[in-house]
Amino acid sequence: MTLSATDLKELELALADRLYVQVASWHLYLGDAGLAQALAIECSARLDQGAEVCARQALEAVQVPIGAGSTRLPLARLMPAGQLRDLEEVLEQFCR
Repeated sequence: MTLSATDLKELELALADRLYVQVASWHLYLGDAGLAQALAIECSARLDQGAEVCARQALEAVQVPIGAGSTRLPLARLMPAGQLRDLEEVLEQFCR
């Protein structure tokens, strides 16, 4: 299942202000980090698998450049566990 451009933008906006990466005690929201659009696109391509599977796979698929970009980490490794549940909740609205 893929989303319309309007729904994709709505998903991106929902992710931008709700989800964050955590480095030490700092929270950097995905919208500020420029990662919300990439995650929305990855999620959109996996919605037919259900919210839980979609969330986990999309977080692994988005690779975040660290430092000058010589190292990349999956977004899943930079987000606290509670953020996974928040992502699943957002995606449940789009899986219907």
